[in-house]
Amino acid sequence: MAASPVQVTGTVLTTRQVDAYHALTVVAPGIADRFRPGHFVTVAVGGPGSSMITRRALSIHDVTPDYGGTVELVFSVRGPGTAWLAGLRARDTLDLVGPLGRPFPLPRDPCTCVLVGWEYGSAPLFALGDVLQRRGCRIDFMLGAKTADRVFGALRARRMAETTTLVTEDGSLGLRGTVIDVLPGVIADTRADVVYASGPMPVLRGATAVAVEFGIPIQVAVEESMACGIGICMTCVVPVIGEDGVTRMVRACTEGPVFRGERVRFGDVGTIPFDALGAPGGRHA
Repeated sequence: MAASPVQVTGTVLTTRQVDAYHALTVVAPGIADRFRPGHFVTVAVGGPGSSMITRRALSIHDVTPDYGGTVELVFSVRGPGTAWLAGLRARDTLDLVGPLGRPFPLPRDPCTCVLVGWEYGSAPLFALGDVLQRRGCRIDFMLGAKTADRVFGALRARRMAETTTLVTEDGSLGLRGTVIDVLPGVIADTRADVVYASGPMPVLRGATAVAVEFGIPIQVAVEESMACGIGICMTCVVPVIGEDGVTRMVRACTEGPVFRGERVRFGDVGTIPFDALGAPGGRHA
């Protein structure tokens, strides 16, 4: 479902630290009422005089109708842009464009859904879980991270889901390992009909392999660097196999960020496969 994005000047309502992450709740009418789970926004960083020209793409964790519509954004400080965002306070303003991207497709009939997230990449799965439950679906959460403080949303997941499986690489919370290690058991135990996954490429690649092995569909929200978020700069292209069997370099910001997992060529991410449409020396239109 495509939504017409809008550009708004939002007012920061609250800021909070969530373990290793930062959360901003921003009053953003127009974005909130167009939102579907899986959408994201881009935000201008650094203030009016900043040399940081490119926007930062952030997943939408949640929306509410309060104050005409609010969006909550969750992020990790990775550089000067996100450090600037982390320094915002209530009543500061923020320039946002959204909602952007292709949201998660929803099942037509009630079914059992396993939601798999890694670190703060799990943020968009909670709004998805709410919608799935309203459609009569059962949801089971799997959340993982390197360490306990980097697991995002464990308490909310436990409140929402039939079961919640927590996994950390160092064993500081839940099981020791990765979500991929325990995903087969969760799919088997829940008799899952579909997997939804959000996080870094290695996690999505592993989750897709497991889902394919079980013969169930998987929808993945990819994490790719986006400089514009609206399909112009081509920094976020990903090799994806189309319905016609042809690989194309598609933009995660417009054709994604949600894709059918089995159609993403995860092993070729970061390259242009020789057989992709339009590749040098390869297939041509």
